[in-house]
Amino acid sequence: MSGWQTLLRKEVLRFWKVAFQTVAAPIVTAMLYLLIFGHVLEEHVQVYDGVGYTAFLLPGLAMMSLLQNAFANSSSSLIQSKIMGNLVFILVAPLSHWAWFVAYVGSSVLRGLVVGAGVLLVTAWAAELRFAHPLWIGVFAVLGAGLLGALGVIAGLWAEKFDQMAAFQNFLIMPMTFLSGVFYSIHSLPPFWQAVSHLNPFFYMIDGARYGFFGVSDVSPWLSLAVVGTVFVLVAALTLHLLRIGYKIRH
Repeated sequence: MSGWQTLLRKEVLRFWKVAFQTVAAPIVTAMLYLLIFGHVLEEHVQVYDGVGYTAFLLPGLAMMSLLQNAFANSSSSLIQSKIMGNLVFILVAPLSHWAWFVAYVGSSVLRGLVVGAGVLLVTAWAAELRFAHPLWIGVFAVLGAGLLGALGVIAGLWAEKFDQMAAFQNFLIMPMTFLSGVFYSIHSLPPFWQAVSHLNPFFYMIDGARYGFFGVSDVSPWLSLAVVGTVFVLVAALTLHLLRIGYKIRH
């Protein structure tokens, strides 16, 4: 096997060996959100015509779980390797920065897709989901997971301690995912917060995926695709640059 394939396999096995923690736990968390918010708001909130609140909620929960776990996969792998000291074994191997990128981001995409699909599968009993445009669902799922996987690499390279990683996740990733329209439509917000929401790229990932399910969304799916695609290219370029110069891993 070539270098990037070996490293990719290693990263996939890393999260799959502890699937109870890396896959099952996020699915259970999403189910708890569904039970709480779906039960409380089902009879009180309707965002789209003909779409119940629980059905509206399911794609958002799946995408939120997908994004958070894609980020957690690459970021946790790098920070653990740095702190435990086994990153040196990867550094001495003749691997290019492209091999690192494909392996870490690729495994993050796979974990995100597995968790997202698991959330939809386990919560399918709660509401009838439509699949109006399956291709849009796949595009935003893969792009979103790739973007968060690349962002996780950046965080893993930057952080030197677990508390720095926790700060990155708690003060950036978590707020942006929770404030992206997972539990509500941005049209229900005051004008100021609607404008703020339009600056959040996570909103476009979730809104675009929701269009794939229902055929309706808060903004055009093409606008969402343009925003998410542009942000992914920028973050990927920065990630590749940091890997190429060995930011905080080569001294």
